[in-house]
Amino acid sequence: MSYGLSRQIKMVFILQALISTLLIAMGIVLLGMAVRHVILDQRMQAEAEQFWNQRAEDPEHPLPMTSALRGELEREGALDDGLRAHDPGTMQKAYRHLPHGLHWLPSKRLTVYVDRRPEGTLYLEMGAGDVEKAILLTGLASFLLAMLTIVVISWLSYRTSRRLVTPVSWLADMVSRWDPRAPDTDAISTSALPTDAGGEVRSLARALRGLAGRVEEFVARERDFTRDASHELRTPLTVVRVATDLMLADPATNPQSRRSLARIQRAGRDMEAVIEAFLILAREAEIEPQSEEFPVIDVVNHEVERILPLLNGRPVEVEVIDDGAPRLYAPPNVLNVMLGNLLSNAARFTESGRIEVRISPDRLDVRDTGIGMSEEALARVFDPFYRVDPDRDEGRGMGLSIVRRLGDRFGWPVALVSEPGEGTVATIHFSA
Repeated sequence: MSYGLSRQIKMVFILQALISTLLIAMGIVLLGMAVRHVILDQRMQAEAEQFWNQRAEDPEHPLPMTSALRGELEREGALDDGLRAHDPGTMQKAYRHLPHGLHWLPSKRLTVYVDRRPEGTLYLEMGAGDVEKAILLTGLASFLLAMLTIVVISWLSYRTSRRLVTPVSWLADMVSRWDPRAPDTDAISTSALPTDAGGEVRSLARALRGLAGRVEEFVARERDFTRDASHELRTPLTVVRVATDLMLADPATNPQSRRSLARIQRAGRDMEAVIEAFLILAREAEIEPQSEEFPVIDVVNHEVERILPLLNGRPVEVEVIDDGAPRLYAPPNVLNVMLGNLLSNAARFTESGRIEVRISPDRLDVRDTGIGMSEEALARVFDPFYRVDPDRDEGRGMGLSIVRRLGDRFGWPVALVSEPGEGTVATIHFSA
């Protein structure tokens, strides 16, 4: 799913705020842990130093013992005699394996400081107290302040960016409503642009107005060409058809000339069908071509008769199988051109065997026993000017491209199935 530019900018700012918040939270957590370690390490060192100094002056000086701090002293494998009444040996058993320095025990939520000296080993144990609460509250306040700052800055930046993007979105919306045949360039004139449109938007609007003018000229030129070509190309064909009709009506025309004249007439009708197909493709999709209801079987019989001369001298059987030929409402010349190209290809590449045309209510199949095509050729066979066998002189590689374009234009998709040496099956699917 694609979103508008304004939506994308909003998503970018939201993502930026989330990532920034996550990074700041991680940074505050890590910084808080570092600050906590430094502060507690300094306090524990100070407590231990004070204890040793006081013990040096008074050997009976008691160990630190407060609501948050508890101490234990081990001297030459024995506990300090003054601690027998306070669960003696607890720290020694639990912390003897710890090295000198500060240690955090998350499972017990305790901080332990081990001070090893020649005089003995001092264990100081501190629970979570005011220092940690202060660090936690400071980190939380910093986190909330950072979040608030990011949200405010992101929102202000988004509103500024949105104001800059709004004229572009407005311009895109206006252009999307244009009719290509007659674009409304006045809708994006300089006076119609939003007041906050910048110089870039105004330059873009001028460029679009110029482009719209050129597109309108191209459409008009194409429309004129279609009209003129329809008249100019049909006129000489009409002259040829009338002249051949007169010659065929003359009793003095010999049989050989009659056969040649009949071929000229068939070629003329084929040319008219091709011209009509090209003109249909050249017209705009909104302009409906002249359609009529016609039986598909008539088109098939006509095209099969037309390709029979291409098979003279070759042992190829042509069969038409009617499994329920439908009647279609469309320009009949379009199906003439499509089927004619498929049959011409089948006749051109089938040296022996069979060409079968099967008509069903929803499809038309042309099956041959020709040379077939590889997967690589099948993938490119609808490309203009592509030829499966370039060594052959017949064809210019446009037939199947025209068939595909006409099929797409009228909702009759074309499919090919082929294997080298096994022949080809071409299918025209009729729309419901």
